[in-house]
Amino acid sequence: MLLTLAAYWPGLQGGFLFDDFANLPALGATGPIYTWPNFWRYITAGTADPTGRPLTLLTFLLDARNWPADPFPFKRTSLILHLLNGALLYALLSRLGRLLAFEYRNYRIAALLGAALWLLHPLFVSTTLYIVQREAMLPATCVLIGLLIWLRGRDQLCRGNIRSGLIWSVIGLGGFTLLGILAKANGALLPFYALLIEVIVLKPRHALPSGQAILAHRGVMWILGVVPAAAILAYLTRIAVLGMLHGDNMGIRPWSTAQRLLTEPRILLDYLSLLWVPRAFSSGLFNDQYVASTSLLHPATTLPAIIAILVMIGVAWRLRKHYPAWSLAILFYFAGQLLESTSIGLELYFEHRNYVPALLMFWPLGLWLADTRTLSLLKRGLMIVLPLGLALMTHASTEVWGNEHAQALVWADVNPNSARAQTNAAQAQMQAGRPHDAARRLEKLLTTQPDQVQLAFNLIAAHCMTGRITPDDIAAAGTAMHGSANTGSLFANWFDRILPVAVAGDCPGLTPAVLLDLINDGLQNPKLAGAGRQQDFLYMRGRIALARHQPDVALANYLRALDLQIRPGFALEAAARLGAAGYPTQGIQLLDHYQQEKDQVIPPDFGMPTVHEWVLTRQNYWPHELEHLRATLLEQEKEHPAPDDQPPVDTHAPSGQNTSPSNQENRS
Repeated sequence: MLLTLAAYWPGLQGGFLFDDFANLPALGATGPIYTWPNFWRYITAGTADPTGRPLTLLTFLLDARNWPADPFPFKRTSLILHLLNGALLYALLSRLGRLLAFEYRNYRIAALLGAALWLLHPLFVSTTLYIVQREAMLPATCVLIGLLIWLRGRDQLCRGNIRSGLIWSVIGLGGFTLLGILAKANGALLPFYALLIEVIVLKPRHALPSGQAILAHRGVMWILGVVPAAAILAYLTRIAVLGMLHGDNMGIRPWSTAQRLLTEPRILLDYLSLLWVPRAFSSGLFNDQYVASTSLLHPATTLPAIIAILVMIGVAWRLRKHYPAWSLAILFYFAGQLLESTSIGLELYFEHRNYVPALLMFWPLGLWLADTRTLSLLKRGLMIVLPLGLALMTHASTEVWGNEHAQALVWADVNPNSARAQTNAAQAQMQAGRPHDAARRLEKLLTTQPDQVQLAFNLIAAHCMTGRITPDDIAAAGTAMHGSANTGSLFANWFDRILPVAVAGDCPGLTPAVLLDLINDGLQNPKLAGAGRQQDFLYMRGRIALARHQPDVALANYLRALDLQIRPGFALEAAARLGAAGYPTQGIQLLDHYQQEKDQVIPPDFGMPTVHEWVLTRQNYWPHELEHLRATLLEQEKEHPAPDDQPPVDTHAPSGQNTSPSNQENRS
């Protein structure tokens, strides 16, 4: 653990990254979290998974209660959690070794090595130091504690203590599955892990006494093990079948369900190669360049990868009696990949998906090394060399994580075809005062990926820094907007930064009219026809109208946008924008329109969004905010009537935040 602390220490100096900015600002979205009303609004504000992952949100309060915040406490807490998981893993592996009847000294050493190799592995740097991925670490904590408690319960049943055995079993298998789900959905896989341990390790060697103990254990395993596992398999199968029958591409994804299922075996082999042939610098957070399989033969590695995965699973199951540790480690790994590496339409590839599945991966190696009856000198040497080697690689990786500029350039070198990686590197170069280098980097990839809006928009930013943009830059951005399948929050963030530049005329060739043309290109793109994205574009058109001192045009765009999705957050944001620009009358008109249409408010999604809406209703949150804004606008209209040509007061938001109303419902 001390070695892990030393290896990770340089990385604690790094900053926030990517999805951190999409999730952590919730800490201050409705005010600092120092009161219970603010706490309940925050803890129910999650939108990932039906649960909203409230347990993960709760742990962020250990590090900050407002936003912006210092990244160091977040990274420190994540590292402490990683160390805790290592200690829990040691306890679990020790228990499993004892259950397999290995010699006391051997199973302790094997557990130490298995936990150390996992703890020090460089592949998990991108989980531990990427703050938002605490949601991938907490399920590991819940899984490890849940399995330890469940094993204690089973042991009590073996001893004939029915009541205590049932209590421990239900808490471990039921309670910690629930806690794991509240951290992230893959916490629901705890029953699979328990079933594998039961079938491979326990049932052949530690049979329960007959009578009530067997009935109690079977009841627990069926209700809290078999039934949840079967439900998950049925759910995944349903998604796969429906996706393949309909032949759709999951909306914003550039691949179909069938293509994802063909691709994931290749990715799983890549993961395994990174686990067993570790390297200091992997692809990190950038995997958008990964080529999806379109058939069993394209790419050519698709069919061999599928066969290899099926063979590994089959062999592991076949050898479960003679090599239980190897069998359990392999089957545990593939069970851990069920939710994120099969039919659910997530992005194809992320390293953090190995954090929980690989928990047992190095334990069989530890068992082999701990048996020093043969090859004693070699094994003792490897016991020292392997952890130290992993620690050195992890240290090299965390040094890069602690330097955002170096990190961006390294990831760009490792991922030459990733538009995200090259854009990130270009932004780092622009921040360092090297816009010419940034422009060359972006131009090189834009020729082969013309529909990548992130390349085209950042090229405009780089050329603004070098002097002026060209008609070719504008044309490339228009082409990207016409062809992009999903602009995400990228265009909104870029628009926030670039609008004041265009209004001030600080970039020759870039005008509000150019931005308006790009927005109109997006409105005409059939791939961006969703109500949320269209609402974003109309909102941006309204902001351009405000910059041109056209409040009625701005109001018309805001009204059109509001009618696409009637939501109080959007009405509040747009009306506040009108008032801040000096046009309270139009702001009041927008609020009046919302009042007329509020019965058409779109219902929240199933799960935590419904709970969040209930909390807001109980607190009378939206009526209070809307009433307060209306009073402010009325006072402004009464005391400071503004002529139509009054210059706008606020044309941009702080950089790094997405103020697009469809993405920040609670921003007020």
